[in-house]
Amino acid sequence: MNKNVNKEYLVKTSYSPEDVTLLLKDVTGLVKPQPTEEREKLIQSGKHYCEMLPIEYVPTQKYMQVYEEALKAYAKPTALAVGRLSDKIIKEKGRNVVLVSLARAGIPIGILIKRYIKLKYKIDVPHYSISIIRGRGIDRCAVDYIIENHGAKNILFVDGWIGKGAILGELKKDLAEYPDVSSDIAVIADPANVTELCGTHDDILIPSSCLNSTVSGLVSRTFLRDDIIKETDFHGAVYYGELKDSDLSYEFINSIESQFELESGETAPASEGKGIDEVRAIAEHFGIDDINLVKPGIGEATRVLLRRVPWKVLIDERYKDSDDLAHLIRLANEKNVPIEYYPLTHYKTCGIIKKIADA
Repeated sequence: MNKNVNKEYLVKTSYSPEDVTLLLKDVTGLVKPQPTEEREKLIQSGKHYCEMLPIEYVPTQKYMQVYEEALKAYAKPTALAVGRLSDKIIKEKGRNVVLVSLARAGIPIGILIKRYIKLKYKIDVPHYSISIIRGRGIDRCAVDYIIENHGAKNILFVDGWIGKGAILGELKKDLAEYPDVSSDIAVIADPANVTELCGTHDDILIPSSCLNSTVSGLVSRTFLRDDIIKETDFHGAVYYGELKDSDLSYEFINSIESQFELESGETAPASEGKGIDEVRAIAEHFGIDDINLVKPGIGEATRVLLRRVPWKVLIDERYKDSDDLAHLIRLANEKNVPIEYYPLTHYKTCGIIKKIADA
């Protein structure tokens, strides 16, 4: 890939180029989106999720209620976590850091970190977003492009949160061929206790996790299928221009940014042990042979209820009456998804996807 890339090749987005450059091939109109049940059957019968795209709709009133409640409850904790994380980034990576967010959940987080660093440290750091796909790896063309333009040592990967650490494992494996690129990942929330480069180890809901493209610059999740994405291409994404009247991407950014504090405090210590061990124990307890069906943390459990075919929701007894989980309990009740009170250590809640027997 050349040092300069044709802007017509890159996916369109409602984000400003001052905030982020999306290194994603525009595949708008080339992929037919599929409904949730259909995709779930295909995924569980072996088709990779990156070879399909979901249908994305104008958010329903229920979706919007969940998002607005989350924003009201979590804007401040999210803003404080952005500040703590940004301070750690400057301390550990220095003023020449290049933020590389993982599309798409990492994009708004990368923008917030970029804005906080500019506010507090008066540095305008570069911010790119690229694709990484569980089981398929990182977009090497995009990594090569960034290295060619900025060098390898300043790259720092950014994501929204760590649930059980699958993407971090993918990142470490893929970057073995890039010895000068750090496999560290900076996240807002790390309840799984796998990185110190986080804003909090608490299981908080990052409000953007409640919505899809309408809080992610109108961009789809990333796509990789060899009939459309060639070896020299960036991974692909679709622009949902038809949803522009429902676009909340900057409302979210501005809501969190308005809560920034230049002194955000220290990150509280994490629980003992690793979240992945807890996830494996949950899977064993419920006889689940694929841990990808176990989605720990408030953000992941919310997404299971909104986007997947849920089997049940686990809630730690300590948070039975917590306002943090009120939206989750309401969603589960509306969808007739059973709630089980179950002892959890790293997480407040966990969503479990239904295994589709006839897949």
